[in-house]
Amino acid sequence: MLKRITMLMPILIGALLFTGAEEVDAARCKTTGLLIKTTSCSYSTKKIEARPGIFRDVRYQVPEGTAPAGGWPVVVMYQGSFFTVQFSRTQGEPFGGYYEVKVIEKMLDNGFAVIAPDAGLDLFWETNLPTIYELTADYIFLNNLFAAIRNGSFGPINSNKKFATGISSGGYNTSRMAVSFPGEFKALAIQSGSYATCSGTICIVPTLPSNHPPTFFMHGFLDAVVPWWTMDLYYDKLRSQGIPTDRYTDYLAGHEWVSASAGKIYSWFNQYR
Repeated sequence: MLKRITMLMPILIGALLFTGAEEVDAARCKTTGLLIKTTSCSYSTKKIEARPGIFRDVRYQVPEGTAPAGGWPVVVMYQGSFFTVQFSRTQGEPFGGYYEVKVIEKMLDNGFAVIAPDAGLDLFWETNLPTIYELTADYIFLNNLFAAIRNGSFGPINSNKKFATGISSGGYNTSRMAVSFPGEFKALAIQSGSYATCSGTICIVPTLPSNHPPTFFMHGFLDAVVPWWTMDLYYDKLRSQGIPTDRYTDYLAGHEWVSASAGKIYSWFNQYR
């Protein structure tokens, strides 16, 4: 008997690590695995034009059930450099990737649609490049994306209840929504990022628009890519202008999504939905 159990141990351990028993089976997302978890959410994909004849992928999902009057509120999630937003992640992925999909899950489970546009061939957003932003492919693409949301291309979504979040380059691009798309977003949440035109240690935060959306920051204190103090400059400027803001610092984290991200972002957006 003992010999049989010993022979079966590798099989049992493999099942726990990689396939696992299903632990969570939400409307759109499920989590499998016991020791190493994978969370996957279903989604669809559309293509939106960025330049004539050049299209970018947009992944999206709406919550299960009947949309409220006016449509679902929506969270637009902006990718970090080189890594597109994924609707399936496993614990231990770089930059806290697993907690990115937990943000998606949290939103879908609580009545927010999620739209995740790709940054295009550059694999990062153009918000902090030394160029005229209104001439960039990003500007054209995002205007087309917002128009597609308004015309119902992504389902029953309330275009007047848009929220934005993102990490790193996507965090800078989340700030860009306040600068170049006034009135489009109700609230923002920036993970490991800072003001729209900052880049790493190069960061000057100017006077902000008076209609800048309420903004929440999540940042690792050990972040060597986007230093914590650059976020602090932005946070202090918002406070000095009386614009609603708050922040969460993970003192053990670097440049990454953190375990608190999903709950913090949801709580912030839910105040303004």
